[in-house]
Amino acid sequence: MTASEPGAQASATRTARSRSAATSEEPAVAVDGLRKTFGTGETAVTAVDGVTFEIERGSVVGLLGPNGTGKTTLIKSILGMVLPDEGTVHIGGVDARASPRAAYADVDAMLEGARNDYWRLTVRENLRYFATVSGVDPDSVAARHDRLLDRLGLTAKADVPVRDLSRGMKQKVSLASVLAGGAGVVFLDEPTLGLDVESSRTLQRELRRLVAEEGLTVILSSHDMDVVERVCDRVVIMADGRVVADDSVDALLGTDDSHRLELTSADFDDALLGELGERAAVVGTERLDRGGRVEVRADSDGLYALMAALDDRGVALDDVRSVERDLESAFVALTGTDEP
Repeated sequence: MTASEPGAQASATRTARSRSAATSEEPAVAVDGLRKTFGTGETAVTAVDGVTFEIERGSVVGLLGPNGTGKTTLIKSILGMVLPDEGTVHIGGVDARASPRAAYADVDAMLEGARNDYWRLTVRENLRYFATVSGVDPDSVAARHDRLLDRLGLTAKADVPVRDLSRGMKQKVSLASVLAGGAGVVFLDEPTLGLDVESSRTLQRELRRLVAEEGLTVILSSHDMDVVERVCDRVVIMADGRVVADDSVDALLGTDDSHRLELTSADFDDALLGELGERAAVVGTERLDRGGRVEVRADSDGLYALMAALDDRGVALDDVRSVERDLESAFVALTGTDEP
């Protein structure tokens, strides 16, 4: 999908109404009870099952889930490319079903597996073209285009046809084209695919700059957990068509005011493990040949109380380890799979 294809109605003129909506208190995106089923009868598959969430303006929200969990269907349903069976989508407070042109006037998207640029045009011509079809005079945003070319390392290739670029360069051109018209809400599906480490970091920095300086709202889907962890403010995780987690990155990583410890003891039995669950948030338990192992999360006061209780019970700890959690481990725990 290009930044201008009719699925997202992004070719509609960016009207004064959409621009004024960008300063309202309405969420950038609001999804309520979205459901989509493919097929009928016994072969029916529910790809999106009652999904509800809101995305505030000026934030970067990651959308994660195992393959086949409904992420792509959800994104296409939000963008109007797939017609949901139930539920509503509002963009900047505008009902996308009732007023699609107004709702999507300030939205652009880059979808994986789609031709996001015209390869016969040069890099700069692509930026001018996509700004034009978005209803923006390309001359009025020429400085923006120069800045995008510079920050994404494309200036030297500005007058080169896209077809002559490497895969990584084409990916950067796709991102620049999506941002060329100054859309306030952008959907990015695997934006770092094919990029080397330095190019990926450059792209991440540019996204964060645009969010900070221009209030850009980004909905980002990626298999690269490191990118999601570094760029996103919040993460929505899906499994089997449903939202199983919707929280800040810090909360999912357990990097708030809590501590995560892995405790191993030959004295742990089922009764004691159950008692621990009443004193601290038990993240997981494992029975061993002798005793068991438990991972707990607690704030400082809770941790002191837990240790005192274990001491009172005469529990000897064989091993105590601090657990550093990353987004991948949180994803595995929530979805039961290690394939994002």
